[in-house]
Amino acid sequence: MRLYRRPLAAVLGGLALALTAAGSALAVDGTFAWTGPAGKAYSIQNPPDDKCFDMAQEARGARNATKKTLVVYTEKRCKGKATRIAPGKSAAGSAPFASVIFNPR
Repeated sequence: MRLYRRPLAAVLGGLALALTAAGSALAVDGTFAWTGPAGKAYSIQNPPDDKCFDMAQEARGARNATKKTLVVYTEKRCKGKATRIAPGKSAAGSAPFASVIFNPR
């Protein structure tokens, strides 16, 4: 796993532990990127699939450079309005989201 722009704890709560526990067999190949506070870019590589993650801070402009579909939600715990983002596609740069699930089943 490779994470850009620290601090890790502020980016996604518990994501590092989940990626370590999930192993590469359950990972979605590629990179997920978004814009956080003050317009800073964040990304993670090879996120685990079929797990919902809450964003720990402001997040918008989801970009899916993985090989599988992901879904961003307007509320935490993968609730609220859902927006599916196909591989290689992006949400509007100003579109906020509060949680994300990779390769939902």
